[in-house]
Amino acid sequence: MWPLYAAGFTTAFGAHGIAATLGSDTDDAVTSLLVLGGLLALYDGAEVVLKPVFGTLADRIGAKPVLLGGLVAFAAASLLYVLADSPGWLWAARLGQGAAASAFSPSASALVARLNPAAKHGRAFGSYGFYKSIGYTLGPLLGGVLVWAGGLSLLFAVMAGCAIVVAIWAALAVPAVPPLPKSRQTVADLARRLTERSFLAPTAALAAATAALSVGVGFLPVSGAAAGLGTVATGAAVSVLAATAAFVQPKAGRALDAGRLTTRTGLGVGLLITAAGLGAAVLPGLAGVLAAATLIGCGTGLITPLGFAALAASTPPERIGQTMGAAELGRELGDAGGPLLVAAVATAATLTYGFAALALLLAVPAVLALTRTRQPDGPQSPS
Repeated sequence: MWPLYAAGFTTAFGAHGIAATLGSDTDDAVTSLLVLGGLLALYDGAEVVLKPVFGTLADRIGAKPVLLGGLVAFAAASLLYVLADSPGWLWAARLGQGAAASAFSPSASALVARLNPAAKHGRAFGSYGFYKSIGYTLGPLLGGVLVWAGGLSLLFAVMAGCAIVVAIWAALAVPAVPPLPKSRQTVADLARRLTERSFLAPTAALAAATAALSVGVGFLPVSGAAAGLGTVATGAAVSVLAATAAFVQPKAGRALDAGRLTTRTGLGVGLLITAAGLGAAVLPGLAGVLAAATLIGCGTGLITPLGFAALAASTPPERIGQTMGAAELGRELGDAGGPLLVAAVATAATLTYGFAALALLLAVPAVLALTRTRQPDGPQSPS
């Protein structure tokens, strides 16, 4: 499992480590806000388009080859910018990194599911999410240090080295998991499976959690600055958010496996805690920013392992890659949609109303799901 955890760290480090440093004045690579926005969108755009494709490919030829190919491609894309040493090549390198991450990220999730029995899926996805969150937490810090020491080229070189090491480690340590025989699937069959509640409910929760996380990372510093806080204080608050999410995930996974928590209750409570964090963001000063960061981190940390465990429990093993790729697509849409919603409402009113709008969007379905009169589902029977 350790190489898979390292792959999760790599994709998170690659996403946030570079994104957080692109706006700095390095190598004349970013000349305007429009260029910055385009470079940030390239990575996520490639993931939105390609993650379902590579997830399906993992089911067809096996997840390990797709994992290794994605890591090697990530290293190659990173080295492209290092060797070219030209701002123009940054676009190609960033697009290549996003495409490569689209291959090894859902493949790693599929392998986590295939290499662990159903009774341990909560713990496995909790641990995977922990190391991925560590990548999100440390990415901006390590990226900033590397850019300060040697510019953007050094950061891309370290990314390439990290991907190569993880690829070699995975090739040696991760067992081959051959694709399982499966019956023919039509487009109608796929559409039917992806519109069932067992897929939509956890995927929607994962998308909502990712939306809140993205909003917290992007807009809590804005709230802090408006309250007179410096960049150190607001940066620390964002780190609290990511660190809280990292440490909650393994505990939530273990509680699910032990039967102390059900998927329906856990996802609902996680959404309510996340909504409470968005509500706390309207409080003035450092107290409001820290309360928001802690609650959003706790809520998203609860949702993430439960959502992926629920998807794994409701998916035939021979289709796990396809499901994980489609779920990752949902998360990417949440990653983009959350900030867009908050920004649109904030533009029409204020940022306070933006936070409130997203909080309401998360809280209402959570309350409805928790109060619905139906038999409670067990740890392996998601709603």
